[in-house]
Amino acid sequence: MLSFANGLDKIAIGLLGALLFMAAPVSAQTIVRVGVYDNPPKLTVDENNQISGIFGEIMLEMADREDWEIKPVRCDWSQCLALLQRGDIDLMPDVARTDARDRDFLFHQVPVLHSWSQLYTLNTPNVTSLLELDGLRVAVLRDSVQRDYLRNMVDNFGINVRFIEVGSFDEGFAAVLAARADMVAVNHLYGEQRSRELGMTATPVMFQPSRLYIAGAPNAKARELLQRLDRWLADWRADPASPYQEIMKKWGVYAPDRQTELAVWLLPSLIALLLFAILGVATLRAQVKKKSRALLETEQRSNIILSSVEAYIFVKDVDLKYRYANKHVCDLFGVTATSIVGKSDFDLFDETTAENIRENDIRVIERGERVVDEETNRLPNGKERQFLSVKIPLRDADDVIYGLCGISTDITEHLQVQEQLNQLAYYDAITGLANRKLLMQQLEHAVASSRRTGYEGAVLAIDLIDFTLINDSLGHAVGDKLLRTIAERIQNLIDETDCAARLGSDDFVVVLEDLGRDRNEAILSARRLAAELIRHIALPLDLVTRMHSTAACIGISMFSDTDLGAAELIKNADLALTEAKSQGANSVRLFNPDMQISISRRLHLESALRRAIDERKFELYLQPQVDATQRITGGELLLRWHDAEFGQVPPNEFIPVAESSGLIVPLGNWVIEQACMVLQQWSQQPQLQELQLAINISPRQFRQSQFVDYVASCLERYQVPVGKLELEITENMLIENVELTIERMSRLGRLGVRFSLDDFGTGYASLAYLKRLPIYQLKIDQSFVRDVLTDSNDAVIIETIVGLGDSLSLEVIAEGVETAAQAHALGELGCNKFQGFYFGRPQPVATWVEQFERSLTVSTTSD
Repeated sequence: MLSFANGLDKIAIGLLGALLFMAAPVSAQTIVRVGVYDNPPKLTVDENNQISGIFGEIMLEMADREDWEIKPVRCDWSQCLALLQRGDIDLMPDVARTDARDRDFLFHQVPVLHSWSQLYTLNTPNVTSLLELDGLRVAVLRDSVQRDYLRNMVDNFGINVRFIEVGSFDEGFAAVLAARADMVAVNHLYGEQRSRELGMTATPVMFQPSRLYIAGAPNAKARELLQRLDRWLADWRADPASPYQEIMKKWGVYAPDRQTELAVWLLPSLIALLLFAILGVATLRAQVKKKSRALLETEQRSNIILSSVEAYIFVKDVDLKYRYANKHVCDLFGVTATSIVGKSDFDLFDETTAENIRENDIRVIERGERVVDEETNRLPNGKERQFLSVKIPLRDADDVIYGLCGISTDITEHLQVQEQLNQLAYYDAITGLANRKLLMQQLEHAVASSRRTGYEGAVLAIDLIDFTLINDSLGHAVGDKLLRTIAERIQNLIDETDCAARLGSDDFVVVLEDLGRDRNEAILSARRLAAELIRHIALPLDLVTRMHSTAACIGISMFSDTDLGAAELIKNADLALTEAKSQGANSVRLFNPDMQISISRRLHLESALRRAIDERKFELYLQPQVDATQRITGGELLLRWHDAEFGQVPPNEFIPVAESSGLIVPLGNWVIEQACMVLQQWSQQPQLQELQLAINISPRQFRQSQFVDYVASCLERYQVPVGKLELEITENMLIENVELTIERMSRLGRLGVRFSLDDFGTGYASLAYLKRLPIYQLKIDQSFVRDVLTDSNDAVIIETIVGLGDSLSLEVIAEGVETAAQAHALGELGCNKFQGFYFGRPQPVATWVEQFERSLTVSTTSD
């Protein structure tokens, strides 16, 4: 009955929200500035500068309905809070509510998520409580609630903990991996995912359960935005088919409506209340003749109390006939309180149900037992409901049983929720495969069996190459269909004794058992199955709008690779998968220990690179470009990085790290600004006015939605002369979203930016696109220049590129020219512009500028 009342409340709230929404006047689109700090899976920004993650997708759904335009403002945690307090941004998602923040910011009422914090470690697994942190180093996020909570705890308990403040959770993980901290405090949603990727473990220490909100600036605009957020959240949390619930399922977060668990807290109170009533009745029976009026009044009060309780309360005599039933029992059968008296369960239920109830009643009446049992009863309307029933014997003054009293609570919805929770706890909601929890149990069992029998096993980590593109371009429904199809294909290829699991997004894991006693044969069997999986995954799939083939990469870890258990096996498979992905689509790699060293260095390098970008620790070098007369026409701007820990890091090592981590965007933007600054300085010196300056542009940087606007702002700020800034792009950039690429290049071309096609001849540029693009130069890749004297094929390729440039009125420049013989051969083939060590090695910009001011003719080096 309480569920029904709650349902009416939710309907009323929903109708009121709908009426308020319908009554709102139509207005122009509202710009909502949202502060975004990187905290996946709750909050992040995708490669299109669109807000993403759990909070991001919920806000986008609301924005679509409210006609808001979400403007993400990227900032770290402390910066976001400062911007919000000043009103420079309107909203900031993923904020735990505290008394201090209530004074500084506005909050809505309905929480978006429930979360808690947890400690993660690499080498300190025995910590089981906060008191055991004494003497340890803990990395905490600067200005976070985790930091404040742990500091207060340390002060209260008088223990010695060294806190290491970091700017992001990733920096905290890196501190643990670098042994600068023993553990890191992270919210569990991000911590579970990231710790698995890094091979770290979660300690049992959980603290500070929090409700997470979207905080607002202290102004009227934010107050209105938060009121509208509350209306949508209230409606969506009550609707199992709402966008909110779908987003929770997609990201693997179970977020049910807050409901009262009656059986948890009500039953003890009811029993106590009932015993009190029974005791009162027994006492009054001895005084019935003298206090009949008092008895009647007490009985009426008891009826009111018992009928107001959300439970089915009844009394039966020794013949199992009803002597009392509260209002809920009467409503259940559609009878009155007086008409139910004298009836048995055989008058109210079908024979099977009545017989099952009678078995428990007899135990109470004949044996004097207290019976607690779950009963499945078929009601007169034909529906089955589950009840938790407590039945106790009623005794008179002579200790003779004269009846029983029962309290039944309808737990049907509770059991359904429990079943759903069990499904969510062990199985993936989209594919039906095992989830991480069940996978770990199965894998631990498989490893134990392998050690006992000597039979080898394997773990296969599978990653789909283009799932994100499909999901973003065709929608989540199509993405879910793709995942279900892949799951079915995996299940069809493995044995019933093997286990397939989905760990999130497009990550699948397969556990293979009993591959044989011989390790080499087992490896061959695992590789054969991996090849079959790749082939079946790639089979065409009908995605409604078109047929699609999905590529995959697979990493393999054998049981015998480690003695450290299931978690280590999965980590090893992930490391092998990372190597496979670096080799390209449809690759399969086996784990080896060197991968751990490589991945660990890469992670540390990423952390150091992030600090270097923040602190501007890079140097700008220049390599000149010359014409056929060896006169300098310009130069290419190059990055150099020297780190205190890693020493001189070559570009071919730190640039890929910047690309994969997304750091290439801020790094590339800094290089663009520096290039414009250099060109401004050159424009004021007559000797340098005509020189051009080239910089490389990353595909990821070019795809940023604000790229063109950023370049335009730099050109205007530094008053860069037209035609002096040259952006070098690669051929492969042209095959990704061709129309958008052409549109952006054309816009920049109209601003005076020139484009050079770098590494020409190694990609797949279409001649049709070359004619449409504002390209003025083709850059011959140094791989052709290197062997031009010894390989006739390279000479033919260079001659063809030069001829193509002449036909399309494009300049042609050769890079990587290291000897006079190469320069002479290139000149014979028609190339008249060069770059390479023969004409000048990369040196700091200031060094070359000093030489340019003396002479614009280079002195070539000897062979």
